[in-house]
Amino acid sequence: MTIQPQTAKPGGPLALAFLAVLQEPNGWLGGYLVTNGWGRPLEFRLTTAVQPNKVQTALYGPTLVEYIHADVIGKTLVEKTAAKPDLIVTDSPAALGLRSRVEVPVVALAPAGAVPADAVAFAHARSSAGLLLPARYASDREFVVQLLDRVDSAVDLAEPFARVRDAVAEARKMGVTNRAA
Repeated sequence: MTIQPQTAKPGGPLALAFLAVLQEPNGWLGGYLVTNGWGRPLEFRLTTAVQPNKVQTALYGPTLVEYIHADVIGKTLVEKTAAKPDLIVTDSPAALGLRSRVEVPVVALAPAGAVPADAVAFAHARSSAGLLLPARYASDREFVVQLLDRVDSAVDLAEPFARVRDAVAEARKMGVTNRAA
């Protein structure tokens, strides 16, 4: 079953979501920032650390990282957030699998080196880094480009991830991570 992206209202307010997945000694942690088309924050959420046990590691095998990034962290954050994005940008290519679980296009910042076999690379002026689409949803490209063309020209899709990491660090200092999504 193919999930079609929601249609953003032409000229209407645009919402972008930035899903950062961080690996820490005690597990994987997700930070999720929703902004408007100018990059101003609308909503922020984070998860507690997710640490798979040995049984889960054995059972999920090579699909474990995608499961943690897309299902456990990504889908949970999207569902718990009131602000609904038109596009989700992630710093984790493993989270591209989120696209098959939500009706919102998902792109990832392309890591240095080879493009994953299950992704399609493309470039856009709103990102200083290359972008990836899930190969299974390559047809989202035209819609994604239309959305990105509406984003303020001062916005760089790679920049909000520094803000998310800073916010996660501050939340940790405040002890907020135990009350997360």
